[in-house]
Amino acid sequence: SNPDGSINESELSKHLCTRHLPDPDLIIRTGGEKRLSNFLLWNAAYAELYFSELLWPDFDDDALEEALLWYGTRNRRFGGRKEVEL
Repeated sequence: SNPDGSINESELSKHLCTRHLPDPDLIIRTGGEKRLSNFLLWNAAYAELYFSELLWPDFDDDALEEALLWYGTRNRRFGGRKEVEL
């Protein structure tokens, strides 16, 4: 813990059950839902979110490839703003 007892991002992250795992780059939500339902909320801050209308049992290799191709088109800024040319 911090010597002064303060809580910050680093201190909080040390206590998560996912502390030994990298944060996700891509989260795929199936079934047409457009929410995370508290799934990895802290870890998903900079993840790209892909929503599929397919139900999980129907999410096959082709659907995964489509999601990965979509992910490949994303411009990841990790919270930064898009630069605008004047």
